[in-house]
Order: sequence, then C-alpha cells, then structure tokens
Amino acid sequence: MTLAAVDLQDAIRTWKGTIRVDVRAQDGNIAVVGASCRFPGADGPRQLWRLLAAGRHAITERPPGRRGPNRTVAPPWGGFLDSVDEFDAEFFGISAREAASVDPQQRLVLELGWEALEDAGIVPDSVRGGRLGVFVGAFADDYAHLVHRDGATAATRHTYPGTERSLIANRLSHFLDVHGPSVGIDSGQSSSLVAVHLACQSLLTGESDLVVAGGVQLNLLPESVDIADRWGPLSPDGRCYTFDARANGYVPGEGGGLVVLKRLEDALADGDTPQCVILGSAVNHGGNGHALTQPDELAQQDVLRRAHERARITAAQLQYVELHGTGTPAGDPVEASALGAVVGSARPRTRPLPVGSVKTNLGHLGAAAGIAGLIKVAMAIRHRELPASLNYELANPEIALDELNLRVQQDLGSWESADTPLIAGVSSFGMGGTNCHLVISDAPPASTSTASRREPETGEADSGQAPAALPFVLSGRGSGALCGQAARLRSFVAGRPGVVLADVAFSLAVGRAVHGDRVVVVASGREELLDRLGVVAGVRPAPVLGLGLGLVWVGVVWRCCFRVRVRSGWGWAGSCMGGFRCSRLLLIGCVGCWIRW
Repeated sequence: MTLAAVDLQDAIRTWKGTIRVDVRAQDGNIAVVGASCRFPGADGPRQLWRLLAAGRHAITERPPGRRGPNRTVAPPWGGFLDSVDEFDAEFFGISAREAASVDPQQRLVLELGWEALEDAGIVPDSVRGGRLGVFVGAFADDYAHLVHRDGATAATRHTYPGTERSLIANRLSHFLDVHGPSVGIDSGQSSSLVAVHLACQSLLTGESDLVVAGGVQLNLLPESVDIADRWGPLSPDGRCYTFDARANGYVPGEGGGLVVLKRLEDALADGDTPQCVILGSAVNHGGNGHALTQPDELAQQDVLRRAHERARITAAQLQYVELHGTGTPAGDPVEASALGAVVGSARPRTRPLPVGSVKTNLGHLGAAAGIAGLIKVAMAIRHRELPASLNYELANPEIALDELNLRVQQDLGSWESADTPLIAGVSSFGMGGTNCHLVISDAPPASTSTASRREPETGEADSGQAPAALPFVLSGRGSGALCGQAARLRSFVAGRPGVVLADVAFSLAVGRAVHGDRVVVVASGREELLDRLGVVAGVRPAPVLGLGLGLVWVGVVWRCCFRVRVRSGWGWAGSCMGGFRCSRLLLIGCVGCWIRW
C-alpha cells in the first residue's frame, strides 16, 4: 500500500471519528415539552392520569358499529375510542369530500399534533417554515381495506393519498408547513417508541430543531381482530394479566399519542417546563435465534444495556420500568427474565424493582402501545406517584419474581426515592423482533437566570395591584368551534377551584392560535368568568348588557372592552375588533405564567 493511500485512510478514520465525537459531544438529553393523546377512556394526558390513579380500566365490549357479521370469532372485548368517524375538516382546511376519503388515523394525528403543540405552549402557526420533524408509528390498514371493499368505482382522486400509511406523518407536516423529516415508522407493536427514538436522533444530529413523535392505531375491522386471534389468542375474558398466573392473552386496544420534543438546553433557554427528559434510548432486533415472532431474551437484555449506556446511568438507578407487558404466556416470562438479569440483579435484594403495564388499563394499543407507556410514565413523574398495574394477584409460575428481584406495582404509591432524580425505563417490543427501550427522568430545576415566557415580554408590569378584571381570549374557525372552546374552558376552570385566573388569561393570550371568529370575555373573578363563559357556550342565557364590562355580539365577531396595564396604570384599551391581533397588547396586562388546559 502506498504512503498516499495510508494517509488517505488515516484521514478518513480521523474524519469519521470527528463525526462521531461531534454527535456524541452534544448534550444527549431530550425534553418532552408537550403531549397529547386519545386513549380508551382518556381524551388527554390528564384524563389518562385520573384513570390510572383511580386504578380503573377502559375495556368494554366492541361498539355496535364495529361488531361486524355474526361470523366474528374473536372475543368481543377491547379498548375503543368514541366517535372515530367525527372530524372537523374545516378547521384543517380539508373539504368534506376529501375528508371522507382520509384514513381516520391521518385525521386523528392532525388533531393530536395541534393539541400537542398547544400543550407545549407553542402556537402551531409559529412553526411554519421551520425544521419541525414528524415521526409517527403506524401499521394498521383497516380503512384502506374498507375502501377496497367498495371497489375502484367508488374511488376518487383523494382515495390514494387518503389511505397511504406514509401520509399519516406527511399530512401533519403539510398542514403545519414544516420542513423537517416526515417519516412513518412500522416496526410492529414497537412502532411508536421507535418513532420517539428516531426523533431524538434527529434532534441530536441537528436535522430537526423541534419534533412531534408518537403513534396511532385504529381497529376498524372485526376481521382484523379475528386474524390477530388466530396468530396469538386474545384474552377470552377481556383482561390483561401482566406477569400474573392467569395470563391468557392480550386485549386489543386503539388510540393515538404524540409528544413534542426539544433538545433540553433549547427547552430551558426557551423557558419551557419539561414534563420529563429522555436520557437515552436504544433499538435492536432479535436476529434468527428463535421463531420470527418469538421474543429473544438476549436481545432484550442488550437493548436495556445499550439504553442505560447512552443515558449514562447504572441499572441500579432505575426506580421503575414500564413493561411491554402483554399478559401472554410466552412473552411475559422472557421480558421478566431479561429485566431481572440486567436491572434486578443490580439492585439490593431488599429493594425489588417496581414494574407495571398500562395495557392492564387500556389494552394493547398496537402501534401506539409504546407512546401510551411513555405518556403514563411522564404523568407519573409529574405527579411523583406510581399508579397500580391492574389484574395482578399471583405470579406467573414461569416468572420467579423474587429471584429476579422484581415486584409488580399493585397500588398507587410514591416513588421509592422521591427526593432523588426519578429515573424510569419504558419498553416496547415488536412481534417481528424489533425491540426499543427508553430511559427517562424528571427535569432538572430551571435556572433562575434562564429567560422564561412566564414573564411578560414588555417589562412594563411591576408588582403593583392586579387589575380589577382580566381578558380571556378565545377564537375558533366558525361560531360552533368558538362556543366549543368556551365550553371547554368553562369546564377546565370549574373543575379547578384553585387555578390562578391571571395564568389562564396569560396562556390564552400568548399560547393559542388566532382564528377568524373570536371572543374576549372580561371577568374579575372565577364565578363571573364561569357565568360569562356559559353565555358564550350557550349554556346560560345572555344578560342585558349595559355600558360596563361585558360582551356585545356584532355579526360573527365578539367585541369587548378590556383594560391593560400601561406605564400610567390600568386604563381602557378599546375594543377587540375583527382582524386585530390582540395577543401582544393583552400580554401587557396578563402578567401570569404558562399553564396547560
């Protein structure tokens, strides 16, 4: 080999090493700054937490519209969403004709994407043109099969893009007008957690500056459940017995969930309040050591170790693991054995590792299973409590929990070391052998020097007296949507007697998109706010308005007078008119902090 060739190879090795160092040198922590979900019995993360904390499940019999012909042989149980056929097409700029040809999974991800960004305090319009990535796990094609039943004569120009799985992610990117990666992920049941893993890599390499990631699954055809039952029996009694001696199969479920991710340093610099932090993640495959759909213990051990290494933690630091936990006789013992070998063995025998599975509450959500586990753990970290894993009485005889140093979390309880960083793992395994594991923790305390959007941008507010009244800004596309927003806000305030109204007003002014139909409700107290929101929502009669603070209906635009804080004190600022963007003006008066509702 010539000297020149040797020098060239050395240069290439140096270049490759530099690339690796550049990527690994970045802070590998990823902040979860927003989340949304639609799960059985839970239309959002907070509803999910209430379900979990109460120790309830959402398994029911198959809804009437999805029972199919009498030849259906699978058990009738499952976790189902309500009204999957309903969609606000106008809001997303889709015609009614096109919407009828669009897979409800695409429609659900549009809704969840919008909700997740708002939950993060990001006005969806503000990401336009940016490097926002979208990674969505999905594998169900039920709607496409329904379309195929009708034959080619029923197809329109909207049918092909409406039924392509790749467009589940692409449609959200198109709607938001963003230019980061837009990728559909199909690794089977691990799809949504793999999507989160790939989203983290996109952020760490600088490919994306902001990411929306998760998964979706809708079980629209009873025949699909029949086929699944023939592959691996479903639970005949509609219960998921994770790690229990009664384990007899899984319960099918459906739903969708998305998280909004940022590099942690960016989130803290932007004044975000991370819900949790992804410390590291790993993905691998089981190879051909066993049958195609048989889980491999050594591969599961490997993915755990790799995730811990990337998270820079030891196995002993884990305080909880959210299992894949399907409740199947074949899968549970393998997962338990792998977890015991890697984590249980690293812990004192007096402190077995708590484990659990959200599948005992919701069923197996297929491609959305992993994101359900991630959102569950994020809420457990936020509330600093571990919810119970249901349906556990006696350990599966194939799982020696004491020897493996594991224990099933059976009650709502505190983390074992609540005064230390809360660190947990989340596992998700695909039927074809693709394994994924995430390590997540609570967020570090925010630096007092970090600028935060919790403070007014004008710098003109001081510690003086709060205003006698606050403006609460609502908007929607159409009067019906506007009334719905008012009803939702009214329900939120009514259910939280201790909520700070200035924080609500601040969040509405700076954290929501502005649509064509608007209302500004001015109120000086909680009861007055509830009363006036009831008027807008149509649940209370409209009062006769005088010249004081109140609402005046003018065509399709609500006008109101409101007061803002200016240099000379609190004074009248006039009316909120049709095309006037009032968020900057309202920010002056709404001195509060960001809250999610």
